[in-house]
Amino acid sequence: MLSNIINENLIRLKISANDWEDAVRKSASALLENGKITAPYIDAMIDTAKEVGPYIVITKHVALPHARPEAGAKEIAIGIATLDPPIEFGNSSNDPVKYVFSLSAVDQNTHLQAMSELAELLGEEDFYSILDKAESADEIMDYIKAYEA
Repeated sequence: MLSNIINENLIRLKISANDWEDAVRKSASALLENGKITAPYIDAMIDTAKEVGPYIVITKHVALPHARPEAGAKEIAIGIATLDPPIEFGNSSNDPVKYVFSLSAVDQNTHLQAMSELAELLGEEDFYSILDKAESADEIMDYIKAYEA
């Protein structure tokens, strides 16, 4: 399923960001530019993280920004961004963040299968090596497709 909601156009490599907000904006911009979300959805991602804290840092070096569907999700999708250099998000256990997976979920249920598959993928050390070394989005998509097969 991941290869159905992630594509080369949603992957950004070696993004430079000033702070965690900039990292979220730049990583989610791929979703915006490809019609998966509206601009207010990105603002909602940031506002939610400000209100609730750095809960979006879900494991070591990984952030999963998202917002409520009604904030502007148009289609289920996941954008992937690698940060260079890594950025502090304020989660002492899992900072700095090197990988941002921006989620657009259109309702409370359709993304659950995708989240389950993403969680499995995030358990693969090889995946992080690919993210670190990839020079193109194709390399990451090839890994995801091979992993699914």
